[in-house]
Amino acid sequence: MLRVENVTHAYGGRPVLRDVSLDLAEHRIGIIGANGSGKSTLARTLNGLVLPDSGRVLLDGRDTRRDTRWIRGRVGFVFADPAAQIVMPTVAEDVQIGLRGRGLGRAEIQERVDAVLCRHGLEGHRDHPAHLLSGGQKQMLALASVLVTEPDVLVCDEPTTLLDLRNVRVVERALRALPQQVILLTHHLGTLAGFDRVVVMDEGRAVFDGAPAAAIAHYTELMDAGAAAPGDDAAARPAPEEPRT
Repeated sequence: MLRVENVTHAYGGRPVLRDVSLDLAEHRIGIIGANGSGKSTLARTLNGLVLPDSGRVLLDGRDTRRDTRWIRGRVGFVFADPAAQIVMPTVAEDVQIGLRGRGLGRAEIQERVDAVLCRHGLEGHRDHPAHLLSGGQKQMLALASVLVTEPDVLVCDEPTTLLDLRNVRVVERALRALPQQVILLTHHLGTLAGFDRVVVMDEGRAVFDGAPAAAIAHYTELMDAGAAAPGDDAAARPAPEEPRT
C-alpha cells in the first residue's frame, strides 16, 4: 500500500504541499484540484519523481528516498503529454526500452511487447514512427510503455488533457480494464464515476477525501467560491444610472 505521511514540499520557497497524509489502498482513486493545488507534485512523490522536503512516502513500508529504484519499478507513471515519455523512433522500440536491463530473453521481450501493443490497439503500428501517431495513439503508446513493465500501481497525471472526446473515452476504457491499482489525476470529472474514492487538493492540502459524488460536489463548491473573487462583488452591483440630460 502507498502511504503519504506528513508530506511537505516547496519550490523556490513557495509551498506546494502542506502536511499531506493519505493511505492509498483502494483499487481506483481519483485526485482532483485546480491548477496549482499541489496535485501533480503529490502524484510525483508517489514514485520518487519528487522527494518531499519533510515527511515521507512509503510503498509497502519502503521509503521513496531509500528505495527509489525499487519503487519506480512498482509504481508506473503516465504524464499528461505523451511527448514527455516517447523517446524511441518506432512504436515497438519505445515499448521495448522499458524492458532493458531486466534479464529477459529476446523471445520473452518480443512476446510482452506484442501482447501490450495488441491489448491497447497498437498492433498495426508496431514499426511505425512514433512521432507520426495521432494524439490518442501517442497516449496509448505512453500507457503501453509503462504497462509492459507490469507495475503494481499506475499513477496517471491528467492523461486525457490533450485529447478529444473520442480518445478520452478510449483512455478511460483502458484504465478501467486494468488489474493494477490506478491513481488518476483529472479535470474530466465524469471519468471518476465508479471510482472507489476521490481526494480533493486545494492550496497544497488534501481538503476532502471520500466518495466521488461528494468529492466532486466539494470541489465544485470550492471552484464556485474561487470564482466569486473580491472584485466580483463590485461587478455584481448595478451600474450607476447615466445622468439625465
